[in-house]
Amino acid sequence: MSDLLAELHPQALRIARLLRARDEKVAVADGATGGLIAASLLTVPGALEFFVGGGVVYSLRARDVLFDLPREAYRGMRGASEDYALLQSRAIRDNFAADWGLAESGSVGGSSHPTGAPAGRSVAALAGPDREVCAVLETASEDRIANMAAFTRNALDLLEKTLAQA
Repeated sequence: MSDLLAELHPQALRIARLLRARDEKVAVADGATGGLIAASLLTVPGALEFFVGGGVVYSLRARDVLFDLPREAYRGMRGASEDYALLQSRAIRDNFAADWGLAESGSVGGSSHPTGAPAGRSVAALAGPDREVCAVLETASEDRIANMAAFTRNALDLLEKTLAQA
């Protein structure tokens, strides 16, 4: 994974510049990415200036603790869906008092997803001060490690493009 972090480091530097120029901060809820989104941003020296924190949401218990939402908030939603990822992006932003909340929810493959989401499906969601956007990725692959990398790239691309347009 150090190769992946080295690959993503230039993008993390660009994201850091955009956030610093706006004097804004981001919080991250990694799902199927297993912490790779946050790890990528933390490759930037002085990341505390733009990165508040976050966590890996890989169980219902982690979801309950990190987002502090009642279970009813998820009623009718499925993991790896746009509404689910957007709810998480808002919650991570609000609970960490950040300007932006970036969340990823997906199914990396190698085992069945609890909600039946197909392997290779990921939704990155970003909730900011004046906009909410999603990026859906379908790799149609069961390759768990490759999917984790692709899902991370998708989330970082969403963050960078949105900040550049804001």
